[in-house]
Amino acid sequence: MEQEIQQVQAIYQLITEFFINYSFQIFGAIIILILGILVARKVSTLVFNLCERKNLDITLSRFIASATKITIIVMVAIIALGKVGISVTPFVAAIGALSLGAGLAVQGLLSNYGAGLNIIVARPFVVGDTIHVKGVTGLVKEVHLAYTLLTDEDNVEINIPNKHIVGEILHNSHADTLAEETVGISYDSDPDVAISAIKQALEKMDDISKARTPLVGIEDFTDSGIRIGVRFWSPTSHYFEARYRANANIYAALQAADIAIPIPHKEIQVIERKDQQLKPGHINHTE
Repeated sequence: MEQEIQQVQAIYQLITEFFINYSFQIFGAIIILILGILVARKVSTLVFNLCERKNLDITLSRFIASATKITIIVMVAIIALGKVGISVTPFVAAIGALSLGAGLAVQGLLSNYGAGLNIIVARPFVVGDTIHVKGVTGLVKEVHLAYTLLTDEDNVEINIPNKHIVGEILHNSHADTLAEETVGISYDSDPDVAISAIKQALEKMDDISKARTPLVGIEDFTDSGIRIGVRFWSPTSHYFEARYRANANIYAALQAADIAIPIPHKEIQVIERKDQQLKPGHINHTE
């Protein structure tokens, strides 16, 4: 029992001596740490406002401000620890070892952050652009350091890690998406009349891009008729709605212009074998 009491007294005496000897240093370290945090917040706000005045991307501005704040706090913490006589060299070595292990553990996450920083700086696309990458197409809604958020006409959100964007073949059609259609007309119809009717039908539509003129022309010649190609741009936010309406308007315009849409025909020849004689016959088959 006496031995335990002596141990408690020794610990109490050690703590008392520590606070007596280092009370001013501890108080000074706390003051330095508090002031450092306040200064870090102030400097971070100033850096963020400066980035906004320079019209930098909002994500990059926040990243720079946060990095500045963390850097100042770490420097102040090192100064505060030195104030109470604690050597920071072992901590630096330990932090280095932990950083190496953490870097290997979160390699994928770090690659996403690196790719996100590259996207923010290089700006291959911005919010509001339509991109196609890795078989996915959507309207850019948000750009983060770790991922890019896309959305489509059905309000489905598509989350793409940034490492799958950087280094890949990227298609950026800005705010619009290309619609490609084909219309068949018979050889008895005048293709110039059909092309003119289709152009007029598209010009009356308000939900297709006016910045890019629709292209309408003869695309191919088939066995059953002439194939007219139609290409126009529509805002990605209502791409399918505009495409379906354009098809309806084109059909109505061709009907009004008395343009015939051909029906494919196939001719099948049947050869009958009877008494060693071949009797050819013809059957017309319509699809």
